[in-house]
Amino acid sequence: MASIHFSRLTEPTTAIAAAFTRWENDQQIKYLARFNRDQADLDASNEITIASLAQRIQHTAIYLIYADQQLIGEMSYQIDPPLLLKHEANSAWIGITIGEHHARGQGIGNQALVYLEQQIAAQGLRRIELGVFEFNQPAFALYTKRGYHEIGRINDFTYWQERMWADIRMEKWL
Repeated sequence: MASIHFSRLTEPTTAIAAAFTRWENDQQIKYLARFNRDQADLDASNEITIASLAQRIQHTAIYLIYADQQLIGEMSYQIDPPLLLKHEANSAWIGITIGEHHARGQGIGNQALVYLEQQIAAQGLRRIELGVFEFNQPAFALYTKRGYHEIGRINDFTYWQERMWADIRMEKWL
């Protein structure tokens, strides 16, 4: 088993931007990680640049996920973003992407979630909220196992497989 470690992103590089771009456009996972209004959104390609990452880290804590020395994913949190369903002060909104195919289904998402929760708690935050598309049962099962519970749904939120799906909002108090 690979040695998993995490590193906060402070200086975006061309290689990191290229990995994020690859994951953003990966047909096997992009429907899981990004909101799509219709088939055109789902088919669209997006480029992640050093500049866009530099802008993102101004308001989002991003952590890189490594297996041995290979970058395999990323996770992040924002504090009190407007997209929260419950606007509780000092809440973190999180996201996790295991971008490399060979790293999925290995328990790395669980390790990443534990680490991210520790970082959030260290910032003095006590509440985490997230959204998971209703068709993403593996992620829903992971969050439930880690103590998250459903607090609401936003119906007709994202497009996939020729229909609209809900975004399930979940929370956990640390």
